[in-house]
Amino acid sequence: MPDDKHCAYTLLDRRGEAHVDECAQVVAALTAVPASIAPKYFYDELGCAIYGAICQLPEYYPTRTEAALFEERRNDIAAAVGPGKQLVDLGAGDARKAEAWIPWLRPSRYVGVDIAAAELEHSLARLAHGFPELPMVGVVTDFTVGLPLQDALEARGATFFYPGSSIGNFTPAESVAFLARVQRFCAERPGSGLLIGVDGKKDKPRLDLAYDDPLGITAAFNRNVLRHLNRRFGFDFDVAAFAHRGFYEPSQGRIEMHLEALSPQHVTLGASGRTFARGERIHTESSYKYAPMEFEAVLREAGFVSLRRWDAASDAYYVFYAT
Repeated sequence: MPDDKHCAYTLLDRRGEAHVDECAQVVAALTAVPASIAPKYFYDELGCAIYGAICQLPEYYPTRTEAALFEERRNDIAAAVGPGKQLVDLGAGDARKAEAWIPWLRPSRYVGVDIAAAELEHSLARLAHGFPELPMVGVVTDFTVGLPLQDALEARGATFFYPGSSIGNFTPAESVAFLARVQRFCAERPGSGLLIGVDGKKDKPRLDLAYDDPLGITAAFNRNVLRHLNRRFGFDFDVAAFAHRGFYEPSQGRIEMHLEALSPQHVTLGASGRTFARGERIHTESSYKYAPMEFEAVLREAGFVSLRRWDAASDAYYVFYAT
């Protein structure tokens, strides 16, 4: 916490509250057929930095498309959301997207939620100096398994902010379950709602390029997950022996990212191990794309009843406000 009492924040670490053997879960996923790694492991400190670089790529449209939509419809969206509520920044990262809304929404409290503790603390320290009168709380947690926010939130209304189309990392069924948890928090706090960005379906060449850029930044991001697992759990992946594969699968309506073994690879995974044959893949991420009516159905199934939508003029990208 900063020394300056006028620029203070509270950081709550909720990572240990799930009481699960995290390493055993990772090993089980890696020894399954097909093997997989949860996307949350992308976001160590280096992974967060690489993701920031991805957002600057001309091929990666979601960040700038959403930013343009927010800028164009800022007044309308702010009027729909309303001022003076708690601002709950889900997947806060560097908190830049939420920061742009603070002057418009004039929140009573900022609650940043992220699995990356170092990134979240850096963001809170920066925001606290920029908005010294705004109470700030950070919650370090894996919200794919739970949303432990009760002691971080007040009883007043809250705006849950989930930009960047990160909801696509969940399957549609998982999205319903996650958003239902958000909806329950909203139901307990009259005047609350969810402001969320959602990427739409597009032609395959454009989506392929967005997730497999010519500079190889996305490839570095993908391979860094192996480096992170090595450091965190003591595995011995040869990072250079795996190639990035990122592509749109129209039949599933989703981007898929994989790491493909370039040669046979035996990897020590704690007390066990796994041999990956040449060409065998580890599934590291899915990113589902939605038609507007498809995502409206997800929101309604999660329990939201009133929906507003704003569309990007130049692209299939949508912002919803759901209550």
